[in-house]
Amino acid sequence: MDPMNIAAATDESLAEISNYLVYSAMAVYVLAFCAHIAEWVLGGRSKVARTAAALTPGAKQERPSDASAAPPVAVRQGGSTGVLERPHVVTRSSAGRRGDLPDGPGAAGGDEKGDLYGRMAISLTVLAFALHAGGVLTRALSVGRAPWANMYEFSTTFSMVIVGAYLGFLLAKKDIRWIGLPLVTTVLLDLGLATTWLYTESDQLVPALHSYWLWIHVSLAIVCGALFYLGFVASALYLFRDRYETKLLGGGEPGAFATSVLERLPSSSSLDKFAYRVNAAVFPFWTFTIVAGAIWAGDAWGRYWGWDPKEVWSFITWVAYACYLHARATAGWKGRKAAYLALFAFACFLFNYYGVNVFFSGKHSYAGL
Repeated sequence: MDPMNIAAATDESLAEISNYLVYSAMAVYVLAFCAHIAEWVLGGRSKVARTAAALTPGAKQERPSDASAAPPVAVRQGGSTGVLERPHVVTRSSAGRRGDLPDGPGAAGGDEKGDLYGRMAISLTVLAFALHAGGVLTRALSVGRAPWANMYEFSTTFSMVIVGAYLGFLLAKKDIRWIGLPLVTTVLLDLGLATTWLYTESDQLVPALHSYWLWIHVSLAIVCGALFYLGFVASALYLFRDRYETKLLGGGEPGAFATSVLERLPSSSSLDKFAYRVNAAVFPFWTFTIVAGAIWAGDAWGRYWGWDPKEVWSFITWVAYACYLHARATAGWKGRKAAYLALFAFACFLFNYYGVNVFFSGKHSYAGL
């Protein structure tokens, strides 16, 4: 007998521990949210307003003296060695252009006080992620299967992978701390929905889900969605930052709040590149996710494609991201049009995630609602 078809008893004690861990993670995420708010609001503004300076004709901008700065050049001349220091000033002889704009110094504006709150926020996010992962793991152990068989489990795992992807970028020395506040806010909303509206008791799988493809197909969908989310945040923030830069280029005076917040983001060009690179890297895996689902459907239902609502919206999501990448590669879309298309593509993913399970019925109706 296939061991995957043996219905193991549910361990209620582990399921209860899982719930406590998820609630504990939510509490720590709230603390991380408060720390991120303090990072943005209470951090000094001493290094803010570099964009306006870069857009000023003939502006000069100091390079930060960090470890990445170019070292002095040693020059040997006449038997002795002299040291030629590399210049640390970039001079623009004409008015700044959009591509010349510097990235913001970070969520906190780069000052000591703001950086302290930022490090506290990251530390709390790491702690919350550990509790969150523990909740997902004990949920899986309570039933002896993959912890994404219904919408509650998918939601908790999905938000956990989002946080894991964010921390992975930070661990790889990628400066994306500016994602922290919207990310923690989103995770709290997702877990709030999961523990109230979407909550489902720990139980065994329906027969159609007894397959190793559950581990491959659904896990890939979760990872792809988590990374698509990071691209979505970058595209959304790009629209705000781009409007701010456009106003400065037109000689306008943005408000103090807009300046203090938007100056701390990367430039619109950097946000646009980050969103494109993430979406382009994830798209092949999303393609394989759909192919894996079709193979699983062939094994489970005797057909590879049946125009089930979940299949249709997975394909619509694929088409939306394909249009985004095609427009970037062939039509040269890099600005607001590309950002709007990226937001639409992620909205299709979200509707496939929530809307299809709520408003439609089909062979994928395993939401547990």
